[in-house]
Amino acid sequence: MVGRLLVSQFRTCISEPVPQILDAARYLDAAVTAHLQGKRGLAEELIRAADMPEIYSWLKPIWAKSEAHLVAPLKHGQLAVPKELRVKARMPTTEEKLKIHQRDGYSCRFCGMPVIRPEVRVGMARTYPATVRWGRREAEQHSAFQAMWAQYDHVVPHAKGGTNDLENIVLACAACNFGRGGYSLEEVGVSDPRERSASRGSWDGLERFLRG
Repeated sequence: MVGRLLVSQFRTCISEPVPQILDAARYLDAAVTAHLQGKRGLAEELIRAADMPEIYSWLKPIWAKSEAHLVAPLKHGQLAVPKELRVKARMPTTEEKLKIHQRDGYSCRFCGMPVIRPEVRVGMARTYPATVRWGRREAEQHSAFQAMWAQYDHVVPHAKGGTNDLENIVLACAACNFGRGGYSLEEVGVSDPRERSASRGSWDGLERFLRG
């Protein structure tokens, strides 16, 4: 490809989520409701139902190799900033993360997928260790919690001059974050998610599990 991509050619995300992810989100949301009602057996069944092999099959090739998603030659991306001139990389504080979740509607700003903080997953795993699987190997992890794993993505990567300001950080799912890696949006042909409104709905990231 010669020259830069036209704006109209940019996609919103690395790969559109498979429909099973929204089904899994509904199961998990219902599981938390059942848990809070004291129906732990039902909650466990719903959590197990959300662990769909189709989700893992979709996710695995996306985050396996970020360079596979390049659509523009590297020379057309933003040039890397010398290390001595970069802002020191820093992840958001717990308070900042909560602000990001509230601002972005507990959903990936790229593909719109509902996301879940690791703290919520860990809390649920303590109560339902048999069904909220999270082993060392990817194949040993609950597919929905894996795909919906909340990430804090720097829109402009640190290596390309990005800052730690919250305006440069958006909520992302595992696929959109790891799929892009350290490449610029231009290099992977993805549009700036900040140019679109955040998703707004009833999804709360299952946060009420921790509050209950």
